Formats: sequence, C-alpha cells, structure tokens
Amino acid sequence: MRVPISEVEKIAALSRLSFSDQEKRQYQHHLEEVLKTAQKLDELDTSGIKPTAHIQGIENVQRADVVKESMDNELLTMNAPEKENGCFIVPKVVE
Repeated sequence: MRVPISEVEKIAALSRLSFSDQEKRQYQHHLEEVLKTAQKLDELDTSGIKPTAHIQGIENVQRADVVKESMDNELLTMNAPEKENGCFIVPKVVE
C-alpha cells in the first residue's frame, strides 16, 4: 500500500513533530512496511476463532464492593484552618 507524503505530514502535524524531507521519506517507507505486514493478516482464515479481549485468557478480577461506615466529617475537618458546611476552604486558584 502506497502512503503519500501528505499523509506523513498530516501525522507529523497531529503529533506536533517536524521532519526533514529525508525523514518524511523514511517514515513513509516505515508506514508502508507496517501496512504491508497488517495486510498479511487478511490472508488468515479466522472463521472458527472466537474473538478475545486478551491474548492469554486472563480475566479482570475485581473485589466485591463492600459498604462501610464513613469517617466522621467533624473528625476529618477538625484541624482544617478554614472550613464551612463540612468542607475545606482553600484559596482560589482559577481566575
């Protein structure tokens, strides 16, 4: 698959990179090689293969969500230099 130089320039602009003309031609060649390799996958017969989310069959294991009593708000804000309605008062940092 032929990758035009304009496509390399577009990718470079999106990545906020600048390349010399020689580097653009080099990356053009690299992108073409990557696409050729990816096109080889189209030749494989995957009709009997189940889709997978992970190559090793590992499942995401999460702990059970257990509801516990929260800490006392008065205790948490006890040493705050300034507080109001159970919340910390901090200096404004956005104009």
